[in-house]
Amino acid sequence: MAQDILVNNQNPEADFDQKVMKAAVLYGKGDLRLEDVPIPEIGGTDVLIKVKYTAICGTDPHIYEGRFPAKLPLILGHEFSGEVVKVGSQVSFVQPGDRVTADINISCGTCYYCRHGQKLHCEKITQLGVHVNGAFAEYVRVPESNIHKLPESMSWIHGAYIEPLACAISGQDKADIQYGDTVAIIGGGPMGIAHALLAQLKGASKVILSELNPARIESAENISVEYVINAGEEDPVEAVKRLTDGRGADVVIEAVGSAYTYAQTFKLVRKGGKILVYGAAPADVSIPVSPFEIYSRELTIVSSYAGTYDTFSKAIDLIASKRFDPTPILTNHFEFADVKEGIETAEHNKDILKTVVKISD
Repeated sequence: MAQDILVNNQNPEADFDQKVMKAAVLYGKGDLRLEDVPIPEIGGTDVLIKVKYTAICGTDPHIYEGRFPAKLPLILGHEFSGEVVKVGSQVSFVQPGDRVTADINISCGTCYYCRHGQKLHCEKITQLGVHVNGAFAEYVRVPESNIHKLPESMSWIHGAYIEPLACAISGQDKADIQYGDTVAIIGGGPMGIAHALLAQLKGASKVILSELNPARIESAENISVEYVINAGEEDPVEAVKRLTDGRGADVVIEAVGSAYTYAQTFKLVRKGGKILVYGAAPADVSIPVSPFEIYSRELTIVSSYAGTYDTFSKAIDLIASKRFDPTPILTNHFEFADVKEGIETAEHNKDILKTVVKISD
């Protein structure tokens, strides 16, 4: 029996001799083509993964629409799950047949930031699906050091949600929510709802979510967010003050990325409270900030750009233990042949939450 298992573990790599794969290649604004391209060649420390599912991040439509700088042509996609089919000669952590996902942030490992545990600020950082080819393809190449194994019990579709959940966990770690805190979240999109659910898990006594879109308001209510404010009908600032005896929230999370809502965070937070800068605002957007207000109210402002390191392990454990169920957030599903429609839907239909694309069986 043991010998049979060994042979089976070796077969996926031994039998893998494909040279060409299907990939969604972006050539210019809105010019996404599903075509045959060479399968990536792997180096000694690389892993080749057969992609199962890839979720659509907000960054993907931004690159697709030409609003986010990227070197084209490029294969988009960085939120994915898949099966290892081939490993480099120096790889020891994983083997063919393993179920995996990956940290998209590939760093040099030797610069000042890498040596101080801040790989996101690496002077040579590259990101899958942003700077190098990603996972809207049948196969993707990833360095072994970025691989995270998935448990057998986890579905492929849930495995594609590890990266966005890791990002939210990174923000939650920075916000350091305490038992009994009141947390106000601006934005009921997929990340805003993820933050609401995580804040509840962390022991927040009240989680207040503000949103304009009726469909997303309904989604938040259906996912059991306790206090959902319709910002089109009620002033979120007044609502938060009403629910906190006039103080404001202990922690405010901006998950939209607009100048208006970032300015609003200062009105929502209590004296001595904390603001988490999470929503990705355009690079040229600014807001007036009063240093005296920050000083006199003793506000703490923290930010979170992406997940990395142990946030991936935490995300895997949360979903595997069923403490966090992403199913209600994964609202739209597309086949690989319709990936372009999926990206355009994610960009223009704000009634939905998270879109996932099935790449292979």
